[in-house]
Amino acid sequence: MRFGQETAIVTGGASGIGRAVATTLAKEGASVAILDINLQAAQGVADEISSQEGAATAIHADVTQPDSMKEAVLQATAQLGHIDILISNAGWDEMKPFNDTDPSFWHRVVDINYLGHLAVIKAVLPHMIERNTGRIVTVASDAGRVGSSGEVVYSGAKGGVIAFSKALAREVSRNGIRINCVCPGLVDTPLLASTTSDNDKIINAIVRSIPMKRVGQPQEVADAICFLASHQAEYITGQTLSVDGGLTML
Repeated sequence: MRFGQETAIVTGGASGIGRAVATTLAKEGASVAILDINLQAAQGVADEISSQEGAATAIHADVTQPDSMKEAVLQATAQLGHIDILISNAGWDEMKPFNDTDPSFWHRVVDINYLGHLAVIKAVLPHMIERNTGRIVTVASDAGRVGSSGEVVYSGAKGGVIAFSKALAREVSRNGIRINCVCPGLVDTPLLASTTSDNDKIINAIVRSIPMKRVGQPQEVADAICFLASHQAEYITGQTLSVDGGLTML
């Protein structure tokens, strides 16, 4: 097992890509803390993992509230004993033209999709620095690499996550900590489903432009994330990996 006796935190672990990551880590031997604003859904994932003889716990956390993240990480550390891996995954968006957005929307998108990563990493980093080891994978988006129509603010926030991940990887490499970033393309998640009713034309246009001509599955993204979080990637840090069926080839 790749993660035997190791521990991990997954934010946004109650559904979509986060759920796939949490279950994969657990199947591979890790003890997993599932942090999510939806505690009931997170508990459902933890129960599913436990029913398959894995180890998981569910913790309520709001990535937009640094104090909430700090408390959640303290709870996770107390229950798991230490933290080897952090998957900073939580995200949210609503597709709309930039001209139809307002400052309240901007703040929500940036708070969740950019500052949320800062909050959880700031809470976990001192622990990893003290132990002189750790692996962090941030989940951004191809929107942050090439831009996405109808997701202008989201694209900016995810671009920030990519740059932040690279810069922090440089800072903490001396502490034995690796940081990499995964950028999913179009993936079959509840978040995507919530946008398709009003944006079918955009979604269909993106699918036509994907060389593989299909939407990705959460497990396909989770496999890439778990590789970067594993010891198989010991000489990889500060990198950005698109998992998108060839939509972007950078």
